[in-house]
Amino acid sequence: MSHPPTRNAVEELAITSNDEVVIVRQKVRASAIELGFSLVDQTKIVTAASELARNTLVHAGGGHARIETVQNATRRGLRLVFSDSGPGISDLKLALTDGWSSGGGLGLGLSGSRRLVDEFDLDSEPGRGTVVTVTKWTR
Repeated sequence: MSHPPTRNAVEELAITSNDEVVIVRQKVRASAIELGFSLVDQTKIVTAASELARNTLVHAGGGHARIETVQNATRRGLRLVFSDSGPGISDLKLALTDGWSSGGGLGLGLSGSRRLVDEFDLDSEPGRGTVVTVTKWTR
């Protein structure tokens, strides 16, 4: 029988400037260290958080990040939720293609972030904004 994850600490952060992208990155790193992530996994979750926070700022003009610790029967993890009320993504498959970028960036944002985490969920449609939820579990 599988147990739903138990939720612990939750932190909500606004993303309206580059400074706040940096704060999201710092808070995610602190949470990953506190949970005992390896250095490699710390780097992965912080990189994903940085990319997703930047996407929220650049493509939607800002939004919110939620950082929460989660636990299932065997391990603890970090769940990050990035949400915005921006223009949304019309072609999710294209947006998740490696190397594709709508903003002249490196195109690492969504597809790269998906590879760095254990669970990845993208919910978006034009005119409704975007919610990206990622989870990284301790090893």
